[in-house]
Amino acid sequence: MKLAVVAHRKKLLGGGLDELRRAIEDAGVEAPLWYEVGKSRKAPKRVRKALRHGAEVVVVWGGDGMVQRCADALAGTDVVLAIVPAGTANLFATALGIPRDIASAVHIGLRGRRTRYDLGRLGDEHFAVMAGAGFDAALIDDADRRLKQRAGKLAYLRTALRHVRDRPVETSVELDGQPWFAGPATCVLLGNIGTIAGGIDAFDDASPFDGRLEVGVATAHGALQWARTLGRMAAGRTGASPFVRLASARTVTVRFAEPVLLELDGGARKPVRRIEAEAVPAAVTIACPERAGRRESGNRRDAS
Repeated sequence: MKLAVVAHRKKLLGGGLDELRRAIEDAGVEAPLWYEVGKSRKAPKRVRKALRHGAEVVVVWGGDGMVQRCADALAGTDVVLAIVPAGTANLFATALGIPRDIASAVHIGLRGRRTRYDLGRLGDEHFAVMAGAGFDAALIDDADRRLKQRAGKLAYLRTALRHVRDRPVETSVELDGQPWFAGPATCVLLGNIGTIAGGIDAFDDASPFDGRLEVGVATAHGALQWARTLGRMAAGRTGASPFVRLASARTVTVRFAEPVLLELDGGARKPVRRIEAEAVPAAVTIACPERAGRRESGNRRDAS
């Protein structure tokens, strides 16, 4: 197989990129295409270059933001995405059951089961885990790289405490073209899988195989309401919160009365006043362990 590596050089795991090179060589792959980037937004250009050079498998070294950028570039192709989880949260890799061990992740990338996964698409970008606007995006934007490296998942908790009093924004949501929600909201989430930053289960029934996006709107405002909401989510009872409304749909349209911060798979984007999103069934082929990860549910689509 022709292998390409697209690596975020600032991400740390085990013995770093030197260990990754050794693991690939030990697996019998000689002279892989090798690209390193300092920022995840530069990864798609390297992925497209790898495709032009005939790559059949693209090994991605980085966190959820790096995986999102590379999955976006690979969407609609038959090239396999292989993940070496070297980020802070690694939500998608965890959902797939890919361990934070370089040799094991490389083995899965080269020899693991090939499965077609759904992606979400927001505007002209695909996402693998989740898109969020409002509270979720604000805390991710605030948890800068240095804080995440120093405090890990606690960085998200610390920044959440800064945003519990953020003012609600008048919001309207349409699902599959039909009105569903209208009123003040502090957060809108669109999920392809169920787990958000901090390991909290936002959507209990999310599946990357059903051709749908899970949709959540939070109206919580203030420390007490957010504490109750996050407590229910942590207990796996998100739908029981009086400050959360849940549904699923193939297409989602969201309008905000004023610009609201946006994030895709943990990567901050510019503020938006409108979101147009849809589920893209079987959009990308991913290398997975032979045994499904703990979040992999539903009728999976094994690639031929």
